[in-house]
Amino acid sequence: MSLTSKQQAIEAYQSAYSASNFEVIQAQYRKRLLLELLEKHQPKRMLEVGCGWDTIANSWQGFEHLCIVEPGSEFAEKARQDMANNSKVTVVQHFLEDATEQLQGDYDLILLSSLLHEVPDVEALMLSAKALCAKHTLVHVNVPNAKSMHRLLALEMGLIGTLYAPSDLQKTFKQPRIFDLQSLRALAQLAGFDVVSEGSFFMKPFTHAQMHSLAQSGFANQAMLDGLWALTKHFPDNGSEIYMNLQRKESTS
Repeated sequence: MSLTSKQQAIEAYQSAYSASNFEVIQAQYRKRLLLELLEKHQPKRMLEVGCGWDTIANSWQGFEHLCIVEPGSEFAEKARQDMANNSKVTVVQHFLEDATEQLQGDYDLILLSSLLHEVPDVEALMLSAKALCAKHTLVHVNVPNAKSMHRLLALEMGLIGTLYAPSDLQKTFKQPRIFDLQSLRALAQLAGFDVVSEGSFFMKPFTHAQMHSLAQSGFANQAMLDGLWALTKHFPDNGSEIYMNLQRKESTS
């Protein structure tokens, strides 16, 4: 895909993302996962790839330096505005694959949050991230889960013929793939990473639109949403999203 085509795709994604409803709540629990990771590892040099509307720096500033690489013009501009008075943050408006030469590398943590299911060349992205890894660098990825409870329910209701069929929301976001833990692990290993830890988070029994209606009505209140977050300890493979923490595989030769 040409740079122009990729830029057109990301601009279209910005509009679709802005119109999504339950994604706001989903993003809160995704950020909860990230904050737990950051508190545990206390990274000093960070790279955030694809910050969307809300860079992680709005919620956690324990770093000494954060570089944000974001191809979306509106997303990048929002990050610049948010971090206008923060000298520890640099915003690079580019695709990671085309920006590696201007990045310093040697990061403690690289965040690829809610990203791998959207890009046209996922292997190129992973290899670009690996090129910026030191031996100690932790790479965090999270993506929607093909084996989410709401997809399992749709399968058993006969609404989809396979767990890997794209949903209407995925079609809207033009997301070319959906992962489960097995396929995400295979991608990581193919790109030259070892899996340090993995799992899923936030059980979602119904679609984004249905969950939005339940939240709007007050039925899905905060206590219920937090309960859905906690449920994955009983159903570790079936949260709405999956995550992996990776490190560059060291050569044994």
